[in-house]
Amino acid sequence: MENVKSIENVDVKGKTVLVRADLNVPMDNGRVTDTVRIDRFAPTASYLADQGARVVILSHFGRPKGVRQPSMCLEPVAKALAKALDRPVGFAQECVGEVAEKAVWDMQDGDIVMLENLRFHPEEEADSENFARRLAVLGDIYVNDAFSCSHRAHASTHAITRQLPSYAGLSLMKELNALSAVLGSPQKPVAALVGGAKVSSKITVLEALIPTMDAIIVGGGMANTFLLAKGYPIGKSLAEPDFVDTANQIMAAAEKAGCEIVLPVDLVAATEFAEGADNAVIPVGEDPGERMVLDVGPASIKDLTDRLGNTKTLLWNGPLGAFEIDPFGAGTFAVAKAAAELTKAGKLITVAGGGDTVAALNAAGASDDFTYISTAGGAFLEWLEGKELPGVAALNQA
Repeated sequence: MENVKSIENVDVKGKTVLVRADLNVPMDNGRVTDTVRIDRFAPTASYLADQGARVVILSHFGRPKGVRQPSMCLEPVAKALAKALDRPVGFAQECVGEVAEKAVWDMQDGDIVMLENLRFHPEEEADSENFARRLAVLGDIYVNDAFSCSHRAHASTHAITRQLPSYAGLSLMKELNALSAVLGSPQKPVAALVGGAKVSSKITVLEALIPTMDAIIVGGGMANTFLLAKGYPIGKSLAEPDFVDTANQIMAAAEKAGCEIVLPVDLVAATEFAEGADNAVIPVGEDPGERMVLDVGPASIKDLTDRLGNTKTLLWNGPLGAFEIDPFGAGTFAVAKAAAELTKAGKLITVAGGGDTVAALNAAGASDDFTYISTAGGAFLEWLEGKELPGVAALNQA
């Protein structure tokens, strides 16, 4: 990302700036129900408009598969953005062609207009050069402010960078800087908490993190597979026996690299996967029998919170247990609150991402105090895996 240029260093006054945002937000009956992505994007739109740019917003919504779908129109999103910005946001019923061109030509400096859903055109997801040219004729400068879309080579994130001078928006730069803080040159000791249901879905992430982390805390259903690999009984817990060898290989690679794999020392085992299910705390090594492990126990919580006190940088992806079912979020919530308190005190840098992670941290009431929380899903994971993101790489080459 060292060659990615920020739009903040560009004179945009009087220029038409095409801004790719990710405004694919939850909607119910034409009403936006969660404005997190809108709120994250708002500073970029405000900044450009305040600098005298003519701000043209490009986004997708849903999966219309290249066909116009009235239920996936972006007009309600434009209205929600206008509310967030407390300034007018125009809307054009098309993103290319005469309708879009007229909407842009009618703009004055400082105006903001949102164009219709890019994915109403199959050429968008095909990374069509021709479609990118049709978008590019609308502007003077291109800005990518959609990190969460940058793992896909689409016309509005990739091909368009070959048509216009291209830069990163405020939100994208913030995301790249946060990820660089934990994966580039982090303050050490640095640890990663990686949770979730399956080892199979996080193999590449774990392998990529081993060389850069001092410790990797393994939680959720993933931890059960690691415990199984170490020969511990896990009862009827969710696990992947076919990945025991993989878990052993990961532990061996971590030991060789000097990266500690941290597993629970005690567990909360329940009779069923249900709210309020009968449960008990058992030490690792004790057979849960007919029960299933759904959370870490109090000794594990103390171990993890003590470790955080000696950590300078924490990357968090995935919960420690079945946090969505009471009372099996206790481990996740306690560790999240401890991390948030250390962050607030200036003792820890915390960067988190992934859908379940965001939900868990919100449920814990810890989100506001984390250093940075990514709203990206696939792009966040692919970055952790060390993969090149086409949308970011294209800015390097622009």
